[in-house]
Amino acid sequence: MDARIPPPLIALALAVCGWALGRSGVAPQLVFTGQTELAIILLAAGLSCMVSGVVAFRIAGTTVNPLHPELASQLVVSGIYRRTRNPMYLGLLSVLTAWVVCLGQPLALITLPVWVWYIGRFQIRPEEAALHRLFGSSYTAYCGKVRRWV
Repeated sequence: MDARIPPPLIALALAVCGWALGRSGVAPQLVFTGQTELAIILLAAGLSCMVSGVVAFRIAGTTVNPLHPELASQLVVSGIYRRTRNPMYLGLLSVLTAWVVCLGQPLALITLPVWVWYIGRFQIRPEEAALHRLFGSSYTAYCGKVRRWV
């Protein structure tokens, strides 16, 4: 498994980087009507995705630990997992986007593609390999029906 750092800590580190980039003063702050409301909507959507993912795992009685997908006892394909294979990572992306909107710092936008790349490379790909080993053709069929993000 390539992942060694829990994804919420990666998101937190990127949030701090976004804040630091904004404080650099290189780019002017972006302020627009509805900015706070948009940030709140994105935050609520992200938290909802994450909670829905955790609840589905708990109902199935399988591990939520992203560092040890090989401990999964069930392939979860119900609830939010009918729409996205990675609701917790999608939720963290939405929360990070809410933070960027709240900051109003254009340079902080760089944290979003960094998140997608990092999580895809160091979290999702190793998780998918572990799930293929555990669940074989059932997981392959699931991947054919449901996209990674949305």
